[in-house]
Amino acid sequence: MTDSSTTVAARLRSARRRRFVGRAAEVELFLSALAATELPFAVLYLYGPGGVGKTTLLAELVELAEAAGASTARVDGRAVESSPAAFETALAQLSPTTQRSVVFIDTFEHLAPLDDWLRQTFLPTMTTDVLVVIASRLPPTSQWSDDPGWRDLLRVVSLRNLAPEDARAYLRIAEVPVDRHDRLLTLTHGHPLALSLLVDVMAQTAGALPTSLVDTPDTVRALLARFVDSVPSKRHRAALEVCAHVRFTTEALLRAALDEPDCAEIFEWLRGLAIIEPGPLGLAPHELARDVLDVDLRWRDPESYLVVHRRVRGHLLEVLDVAARHGRRSVADLVFLHRHNPTISAYWDWSTFGRAFPDQYRPQHREAVLAMTKRHQGPEQAELVEFWLTRQPEQFVMVLGSGRTPIGYFARLALHLATEDDLSTDPGARAMWDYATRYGTPRPGEPVYAGRFLVDAEHHQQPSSTINVVTACSTHFWLSQPDLTWDFIGAFEDSDAWEPFMSHIDFHRARDADYEVGGRRYAVYAHDWRRVGIAQWLDLTSDRVVGALVARPEAPAPELVLSQPEFADAVRSGLRGLVRGGVLEQNPLLRSKVVCGATGPATGSALRELLVAMIESVREDNRGEKLYRVLDRTFLHPAPTQERAAELLGLPFSTYRRQLTQGIERVIAKMWQVELYGPAE
Repeated sequence: MTDSSTTVAARLRSARRRRFVGRAAEVELFLSALAATELPFAVLYLYGPGGVGKTTLLAELVELAEAAGASTARVDGRAVESSPAAFETALAQLSPTTQRSVVFIDTFEHLAPLDDWLRQTFLPTMTTDVLVVIASRLPPTSQWSDDPGWRDLLRVVSLRNLAPEDARAYLRIAEVPVDRHDRLLTLTHGHPLALSLLVDVMAQTAGALPTSLVDTPDTVRALLARFVDSVPSKRHRAALEVCAHVRFTTEALLRAALDEPDCAEIFEWLRGLAIIEPGPLGLAPHELARDVLDVDLRWRDPESYLVVHRRVRGHLLEVLDVAARHGRRSVADLVFLHRHNPTISAYWDWSTFGRAFPDQYRPQHREAVLAMTKRHQGPEQAELVEFWLTRQPEQFVMVLGSGRTPIGYFARLALHLATEDDLSTDPGARAMWDYATRYGTPRPGEPVYAGRFLVDAEHHQQPSSTINVVTACSTHFWLSQPDLTWDFIGAFEDSDAWEPFMSHIDFHRARDADYEVGGRRYAVYAHDWRRVGIAQWLDLTSDRVVGALVARPEAPAPELVLSQPEFADAVRSGLRGLVRGGVLEQNPLLRSKVVCGATGPATGSALRELLVAMIESVREDNRGEKLYRVLDRTFLHPAPTQERAAELLGLPFSTYRRQLTQGIERVIAKMWQVELYGPAE
């Protein structure tokens, strides 16, 4: 095995430690706590603005803790779903020793929904020899200081820019000429990210430094513009742009996005940049740097931007394993690609993206769910919610934020499991089920789902944390569920406001299924996954993610669901139409599943081919040859009259008529079987 001291990762850690300067008070506070017989506090909370060096300090503290013999575990808030289960899974790496253990939580602002749970449930279960270090852009909430116990067990440190002497030490380590130090300090005021960016600019170009820089974010924008212009090659710049487009960049993703077999060298170059933060799931740019780089490429070269997007998205879909433990995180990577879409980005609350999480319904949630429903949708709707909570509680998903009370909820009812009494109770479920059975009857056992309820406690159906969670959960559901048929979204009152969003995700307006509850009218949208399957759906929505102009296909003509007698009459009419060219174009079978489910468009020619194939198949049945001969002489190679057909077949006319009736019934039965259950495999 290769000595760890010779690996690139070890060299990168060593280089970063050499560049670590300052933060003496924070380091001393940490080390003194670590060395104490009894920990003087349980949580060290570090906070400060973006780019101030929180992640760098955390990396240094990890090294110091491990050097002191402590067990460590690190959780990156960007890489973990905001749920207790995901957080605890991420901490499975912690193997306590007989000495200290330290848990490091970075970018805690992304885990804000867990604040109450962490403070009230998780941390109190930790043993007294475990120290937790939190780094966040946000200061601790007032609930920490309001609790007398936590006032004694919490230490809060606000990180600021580097002191002048520390900034000068950083510049000396980076081998920046001394005569440039004052200028650099004047430009950056000791802001660590701005300082490191200027050092990188100087290392890659001999160009003069800017004459002036305003405070962030313009400072970083100006620096990034110079930095991007000075990268070694177009390949390096393209790698930067890929990194800015996605949440996390791995070497495999970079290979796919650049369409190159070997990107190891460029990946390591990315990894060493000051604006890039390595994490357990890959490389992530500083958030401001990400936005500047991504917006610049989108404006400067939209064609290249679309190419990058398609390759990135293709790679994410290839590696997406929806059954795996991190399935939802992979889906979140896909949703992240929507953040600049001009059509639908406004439907999410990006300021709270990732700060709420889904949880199962529990009886203690009942009152909160009913209260928010009554508030926004009235008592009649609340009664129906209560009804379904008793019938299908497992179909309700609670949206939790920083507390234990749901901040929203949604429900996707399994209509195929509902009884007739269930459907009769709820006009919404009834309307959507009737639409499914009228325009494309599912076969026995095929699932039909309906997004029936959706409420955010404060924002109702406006952009909110609830909408964020619904999006990720719905996408995960669609990608992970096999054999989907109809999927309805019938929870929204404002049909006009949601039309662009539904159009984007290829859910067509199903006006026949609209319904009213308590004087409020709810719009219904539908997608039939048998017509546009998941692979086609992904292709259809791909370019729309980045706002490319893609013509939306017309809503497919709904299938016509015929009763068995109506179906039989349509087959008889079709058979007669085989000898009268053209009349098949008006046959009702053209809008039935037996034809719509066949390969190619539902045309008269397609129906003709199907009928001929069905007649041909009769001869394969037991004692079917005689029936086939009658059908052939009547419809495929018809005689002028039925009397002449019987004469040519050498049959008495009564026998001919009896066998013709039997043959037609055999064809009807075969086609009805296909209508109900699909073609035989």
